[in-house]
Amino acid sequence: MHEPENATKAPESDVEERSAFPGDSTVDQGASLGEHCVTDRPTPAGEAPTGEISKLGNTEVYITKPSDYPHAPSKLLLLLTGGTGIKSVNNQIQADKYAQEGFLVVMPDQFANDPAPNSTDPTYVSQPETPTIIERVKLGVTETAKSFLIDMWLARHTPEKVLPILQDVLEKAKEEFADAVANGGGVYAVGYCFGAKYVLLLGSELKDTVAWGEKVRDEEEGVKTKGPSIKVGAIAHGTMITKEDIEGIKVPISMACVENDQLFPDEVREEGKKALAAGVVEHEVKVYEGVPHGFAVLGDYADGKIVEKQKEAFQQMLGWLKSH
Repeated sequence: MHEPENATKAPESDVEERSAFPGDSTVDQGASLGEHCVTDRPTPAGEAPTGEISKLGNTEVYITKPSDYPHAPSKLLLLLTGGTGIKSVNNQIQADKYAQEGFLVVMPDQFANDPAPNSTDPTYVSQPETPTIIERVKLGVTETAKSFLIDMWLARHTPEKVLPILQDVLEKAKEEFADAVANGGGVYAVGYCFGAKYVLLLGSELKDTVAWGEKVRDEEEGVKTKGPSIKVGAIAHGTMITKEDIEGIKVPISMACVENDQLFPDEVREEGKKALAAGVVEHEVKVYEGVPHGFAVLGDYADGKIVEKQKEAFQQMLGWLKSH
Protein backbone atom coordinates (compact mmCIF):
# COMPACT_ATOMS: atom_id res chain seq x y z
CA MET A 1 0.00 0.00 0.00
CA HIS A 2 1.27 3.43 -0.91
CA GLU A 3 2.04 5.50 2.17
CA PRO A 4 0.71 9.09 2.00
CA GLU A 5 3.37 11.76 1.78
CA ASN A 6 3.18 13.63 5.05
CA ALA A 7 4.15 17.21 5.65
CA THR A 8 5.78 16.14 8.90
CA LYS A 9 8.12 13.42 10.04
CA ALA A 10 8.50 11.61 13.31
CA PRO A 11 11.25 12.82 15.62
CA GLU A 12 14.65 11.29 15.03
CA SER A 13 16.86 10.05 17.82
CA ASP A 14 19.45 12.68 17.02
CA VAL A 15 18.00 16.17 17.30
CA GLU A 16 19.17 18.53 14.58
CA GLU A 17 18.68 22.19 15.31
CA ARG A 18 18.90 25.38 13.36
CA SER A 19 18.38 28.95 14.42
CA ALA A 20 16.77 30.30 11.28
CA PHE A 21 16.01 33.66 12.79
CA PRO A 22 18.40 35.12 15.37
CA GLY A 23 16.50 36.11 18.48
CA ASP A 24 13.72 33.61 17.79
CA SER A 25 13.48 30.08 19.13
CA THR A 26 15.43 27.27 17.53
CA VAL A 27 13.57 24.89 15.29
CA ASP A 28 13.68 21.16 15.84
CA GLN A 29 14.03 19.67 12.37
CA GLY A 30 12.27 16.47 13.34
CA ALA A 31 9.47 17.84 15.50
CA SER A 32 5.91 16.95 14.57
CA LEU A 33 4.88 20.52 15.28
CA GLY A 34 7.15 23.54 15.25
CA GLU A 35 7.79 25.89 18.16
CA HIS A 36 5.55 28.48 16.54
CA CYS A 37 2.64 25.99 16.50
CA VAL A 38 2.67 25.46 20.26
CA THR A 39 4.05 28.69 21.75
CA ASP A 40 2.62 32.19 21.41
CA ARG A 41 4.71 35.14 20.30
CA PRO A 42 4.47 38.27 22.46
CA THR A 43 1.10 39.96 22.04
CA PRO A 44 1.38 43.21 20.07
CA ALA A 45 1.25 46.26 22.35
CA GLY A 46 -2.16 47.79 22.89
CA GLU A 47 -4.11 44.75 21.64
CA ALA A 48 -6.66 42.88 23.75
CA PRO A 49 -9.49 40.41 22.98
CA THR A 50 -13.05 41.68 22.58
CA GLY A 51 -14.99 38.41 22.22
CA GLU A 52 -16.01 35.87 24.85
CA ILE A 53 -15.76 32.17 25.58
CA SER A 54 -19.06 30.31 25.76
CA LYS A 55 -20.35 26.88 24.74
CA LEU A 56 -21.95 25.37 21.67
CA GLY A 57 -23.22 21.98 22.73
CA ASN A 58 -20.51 20.41 24.87
CA THR A 59 -17.65 22.34 23.30
CA GLU A 60 -16.12 25.58 24.50
CA VAL A 61 -15.89 28.19 21.77
CA TYR A 62 -14.52 31.70 21.50
CA ILE A 63 -17.14 33.84 19.77
CA THR A 64 -16.52 37.32 18.45
CA LYS A 65 -18.96 39.39 16.40
CA PRO A 66 -18.91 42.52 14.24
CA SER A 67 -19.76 45.61 16.29
CA ASP A 68 -22.95 46.21 14.27
CA TYR A 69 -24.23 42.61 14.43
CA PRO A 70 -27.12 41.66 14.31
CA HIS A 71 -28.33 45.01 12.94
CA ALA A 72 -26.10 44.53 9.90
CA PRO A 73 -25.76 41.18 8.07
CA SER A 74 -22.71 39.03 8.83
CA LYS A 75 -21.16 35.77 7.59
CA LEU A 76 -20.25 32.77 9.73
CA LEU A 77 -16.53 32.01 9.92
CA LEU A 78 -15.06 28.92 11.59
CA LEU A 79 -11.51 29.62 12.80
CA LEU A 80 -9.30 26.63 13.66
CA THR A 81 -6.15 27.34 15.64
CA GLY A 82 -2.73 25.85 16.03
CA GLY A 83 -1.82 23.93 19.18
CA THR A 84 -2.17 26.95 21.47
CA GLY A 85 -5.98 26.70 21.29
CA ILE A 86 -8.79 29.08 22.15
CA LYS A 87 -7.36 30.34 25.46
CA SER A 88 -4.47 31.94 23.58
CA VAL A 89 -4.84 35.72 23.67
CA ASN A 90 -3.16 35.99 20.27
CA ASN A 91 -5.63 33.54 18.73
CA GLN A 92 -8.51 35.46 20.27
CA ILE A 93 -7.25 38.75 18.84
CA GLN A 94 -6.73 37.04 15.48
CA ALA A 95 -10.41 36.03 15.54
CA ASP A 96 -11.38 39.59 16.49
CA LYS A 97 -9.64 40.93 13.40
CA TYR A 98 -11.88 38.83 11.18
CA ALA A 99 -14.90 40.03 13.17
CA GLN A 100 -13.86 43.62 12.50
CA GLU A 101 -14.10 42.77 8.81
CA GLY A 102 -17.71 41.62 9.05
CA PHE A 103 -17.46 37.95 10.01
CA LEU A 104 -19.17 36.33 12.98
CA VAL A 105 -16.33 34.13 14.18
CA VAL A 106 -16.67 30.82 16.01
CA MET A 107 -13.33 29.45 17.23
CA PRO A 108 -13.88 26.00 18.80
CA ASP A 109 -11.77 24.15 21.34
CA GLN A 110 -10.92 21.31 19.00
CA PHE A 111 -8.58 19.85 21.67
CA ALA A 112 -11.27 19.30 24.35
CA ASN A 113 -9.41 21.38 26.96
CA ASP A 114 -6.10 19.70 26.14
CA PRO A 115 -3.95 22.25 24.24
CA ALA A 116 -0.43 21.42 23.15
CA PRO A 117 2.26 21.04 25.85
CA ASN A 118 3.56 24.38 27.17
CA SER A 119 1.01 26.31 25.12
CA THR A 120 -0.60 27.80 28.24
CA ASP A 121 2.66 29.49 29.21
CA PRO A 122 2.18 33.16 28.21
CA THR A 123 5.88 33.93 28.37
CA TYR A 124 7.81 33.68 25.14
CA VAL A 125 11.45 32.85 25.72
CA SER A 126 13.80 33.39 22.81
CA GLN A 127 17.01 31.39 22.52
CA PRO A 128 20.51 32.88 22.47
CA GLU A 129 21.59 34.16 19.06
CA THR A 130 24.92 32.33 19.37
CA PRO A 131 24.47 29.63 22.02
CA THR A 132 27.50 28.09 23.69
CA ILE A 133 28.22 24.36 23.43
CA ILE A 134 26.69 23.76 26.87
CA GLU A 135 23.62 25.78 25.91
CA ARG A 136 23.29 23.79 22.68
CA VAL A 137 23.41 20.51 24.62
CA LYS A 138 20.76 21.78 27.04
CA LEU A 139 18.61 22.94 24.13
CA GLY A 140 19.00 19.54 22.47
CA VAL A 141 17.82 17.67 25.55
CA THR A 142 14.92 20.09 26.01
CA GLU A 143 13.83 19.84 22.39
CA THR A 144 13.97 16.04 22.45
CA ALA A 145 11.73 15.92 25.52
CA LYS A 146 9.39 18.50 24.02
CA SER A 147 9.12 16.55 20.76
CA PHE A 148 8.16 13.44 22.72
CA LEU A 149 5.43 15.31 24.61
CA ILE A 150 4.09 16.84 21.41
CA ASP A 151 3.96 13.46 19.69
CA MET A 152 2.07 12.02 22.65
CA TRP A 153 -0.31 14.97 22.42
CA LEU A 154 -0.81 14.49 18.68
CA ALA A 155 -1.68 10.84 19.30
CA ARG A 156 -4.59 12.07 21.43
CA HIS A 157 -5.87 14.42 18.72
CA THR A 158 -6.46 12.51 15.52
CA PRO A 159 -9.12 13.16 12.83
CA GLU A 160 -11.27 10.46 14.44
CA LYS A 161 -11.31 12.54 17.63
CA VAL A 162 -11.24 16.08 16.25
CA LEU A 163 -13.66 15.90 13.32
CA PRO A 164 -16.72 14.84 15.36
CA ILE A 165 -16.09 17.81 17.67
CA LEU A 166 -15.95 20.18 14.72
CA GLN A 167 -19.00 18.69 13.04
CA ASP A 168 -21.02 19.05 16.24
CA VAL A 169 -19.91 22.68 16.64
CA LEU A 170 -20.83 23.37 13.02
CA GLU A 171 -24.32 21.95 13.48
CA LYS A 172 -24.89 23.96 16.66
CA ALA A 173 -23.46 27.14 15.08
CA LYS A 174 -25.72 26.76 12.03
CA GLU A 175 -28.71 26.63 14.36
CA GLU A 176 -27.70 29.55 16.58
CA PHE A 177 -26.40 31.78 13.79
CA ALA A 178 -28.68 30.70 10.95
CA ASP A 179 -28.89 34.29 9.72
CA ALA A 180 -25.11 34.51 9.23
CA VAL A 181 -25.01 31.14 7.44
CA ALA A 182 -27.84 32.18 5.13
CA ASN A 183 -26.24 35.56 4.44
CA GLY A 184 -22.95 33.94 3.43
CA GLY A 185 -24.53 31.01 1.61
CA GLY A 186 -22.68 28.55 3.85
CA VAL A 187 -19.85 28.42 6.36
CA TYR A 188 -16.45 30.02 5.73
CA ALA A 189 -13.33 28.59 7.38
CA VAL A 190 -9.72 29.56 8.12
CA GLY A 191 -7.08 27.39 9.72
CA TYR A 192 -3.57 27.90 11.06
CA CYS A 193 -0.92 25.18 11.63
CA PHE A 194 -2.80 22.22 13.17
CA GLY A 195 -6.15 23.72 12.20
CA ALA A 196 -5.19 24.05 8.53
CA LYS A 197 -5.44 20.30 7.93
CA TYR A 198 -8.97 20.28 9.30
CA VAL A 199 -10.10 23.10 7.02
CA LEU A 200 -8.99 20.88 4.12
CA LEU A 201 -10.82 17.89 5.57
CA LEU A 202 -14.00 19.88 6.17
CA GLY A 203 -13.81 21.04 2.56
CA SER A 204 -13.68 17.44 1.34
CA GLU A 205 -16.05 14.50 1.03
CA LEU A 206 -15.26 12.29 4.01
CA LYS A 207 -16.25 8.81 5.04
CA ASP A 208 -18.90 9.11 7.73
CA THR A 209 -16.93 6.78 9.99
CA VAL A 210 -14.23 9.44 10.20
CA ALA A 211 -16.18 12.67 9.97
CA TRP A 212 -18.99 11.73 12.29
CA GLY A 213 -17.53 8.92 14.39
CA GLU A 214 -20.20 6.55 13.06
CA LYS A 215 -20.01 2.83 12.45
CA VAL A 216 -21.08 1.15 9.25
CA ARG A 217 -24.75 0.42 9.84
CA ASP A 218 -25.43 -1.56 6.67
CA GLU A 219 -22.64 -3.86 5.47
CA GLU A 220 -24.20 -4.14 2.01
CA GLU A 221 -24.54 -0.39 1.68
CA GLY A 222 -21.06 0.16 3.04
CA VAL A 223 -19.47 3.39 4.18
CA LYS A 224 -21.12 6.59 3.03
CA THR A 225 -19.40 9.90 2.36
CA LYS A 226 -20.48 13.29 3.64
CA GLY A 227 -19.45 16.82 2.93
CA PRO A 228 -18.08 19.27 2.12
CA SER A 229 -19.09 20.99 5.36
CA ILE A 230 -17.79 24.45 4.39
CA LYS A 231 -18.26 26.80 1.45
CA VAL A 232 -14.72 28.14 1.13
CA GLY A 233 -11.45 27.85 3.05
CA ALA A 234 -8.15 29.62 3.66
CA ILE A 235 -5.15 28.17 5.46
CA ALA A 236 -1.72 29.28 6.63
CA HIS A 237 1.40 27.10 7.11
CA GLY A 238 -0.40 23.83 7.66
CA THR A 239 1.13 20.87 9.48
CA MET A 240 0.55 17.13 9.07
CA ILE A 241 -0.93 17.79 5.63
CA THR A 242 -0.70 15.06 3.01
CA LYS A 243 -1.08 15.17 -0.75
CA GLU A 244 -4.30 13.25 -0.25
CA ASP A 245 -5.67 16.01 2.01
CA ILE A 246 -5.16 18.58 -0.75
CA GLU A 247 -6.41 16.24 -3.48
CA GLY A 248 -9.66 15.76 -1.56
CA ILE A 249 -10.59 19.44 -1.33
CA LYS A 250 -13.80 20.32 -3.19
CA VAL A 251 -14.23 24.00 -2.27
CA PRO A 252 -12.26 27.13 -3.21
CA ILE A 253 -9.07 27.21 -1.14
CA SER A 254 -6.33 29.75 -0.46
CA MET A 255 -2.98 28.69 1.00
CA ALA A 256 -0.37 30.93 2.61
CA CYS A 257 2.82 28.84 2.73
CA VAL A 258 6.41 29.20 3.93
CA GLU A 259 9.35 28.60 1.61
CA ASN A 260 11.39 25.51 2.54
CA ASP A 261 8.96 24.63 5.34
CA GLN A 262 9.85 21.20 6.72
CA LEU A 263 6.43 20.98 8.35
CA PHE A 264 4.75 21.48 4.96
CA PRO A 265 7.37 20.42 2.39
CA ASP A 266 7.53 22.05 -1.04
CA GLU A 267 6.95 18.71 -2.79
CA VAL A 268 3.68 18.11 -0.92
CA ARG A 269 2.53 21.62 -1.76
CA GLU A 270 3.45 21.33 -5.44
CA GLU A 271 1.82 17.92 -5.86
CA GLY A 272 -1.26 19.32 -4.17
CA LYS A 273 -1.37 22.27 -6.56
CA LYS A 274 -1.28 19.90 -9.52
CA ALA A 275 -4.18 17.93 -8.06
CA LEU A 276 -6.24 21.08 -7.49
CA ALA A 277 -5.61 22.23 -11.05
CA ALA A 278 -6.51 18.81 -12.44
CA GLY A 279 -9.69 18.75 -10.37
CA VAL A 280 -10.61 22.25 -11.53
CA VAL A 281 -10.82 23.46 -7.92
CA GLU A 282 -10.50 27.22 -7.58
CA HIS A 283 -7.35 27.94 -5.59
CA GLU A 284 -4.50 30.30 -4.89
CA VAL A 285 -1.15 29.48 -3.34
CA LYS A 286 1.30 32.10 -2.15
CA VAL A 287 4.75 31.20 -0.81
CA TYR A 288 6.35 33.62 1.65
CA GLU A 289 10.12 33.87 1.81
CA GLY A 290 12.24 34.73 4.83
CA VAL A 291 9.60 33.94 7.45
CA PRO A 292 9.31 31.15 10.05
CA HIS A 293 6.60 28.53 10.14
CA GLY A 294 3.76 30.05 12.16
CA PHE A 295 4.45 33.61 11.01
CA ALA A 296 0.83 34.29 9.99
CA VAL A 297 -0.50 33.81 13.53
CA LEU A 298 -0.83 37.14 15.29
CA GLY A 299 2.22 37.97 17.39
CA ASP A 300 5.14 40.36 17.57
CA TYR A 301 8.56 39.79 16.02
CA ALA A 302 11.78 41.75 16.39
CA ASP A 303 12.15 41.58 12.61
CA GLY A 304 9.75 44.11 11.12
CA LYS A 305 9.78 42.30 7.78
CA ILE A 306 8.15 39.25 9.40
CA VAL A 307 5.47 41.49 10.91
CA GLU A 308 4.75 42.94 7.48
CA LYS A 309 4.49 39.46 5.96
CA GLN A 310 2.11 38.51 8.77
CA LYS A 311 -0.17 41.39 7.78
CA GLU A 312 0.17 40.45 4.13
CA ALA A 313 -0.90 36.86 4.81
CA PHE A 314 -3.94 38.09 6.74
CA GLN A 315 -4.96 40.27 3.81
CA GLN A 316 -4.48 37.33 1.45
CA MET A 317 -6.78 35.10 3.50
CA LEU A 318 -9.29 37.86 4.21
CA GLY A 319 -9.41 38.89 0.56
CA TRP A 320 -10.09 35.29 -0.48
CA LEU A 321 -12.96 34.97 1.97
CA LYS A 322 -14.51 38.28 0.94
CA SER A 323 -14.29 37.42 -2.74
CA HIS A 324 -16.41 34.32 -2.17
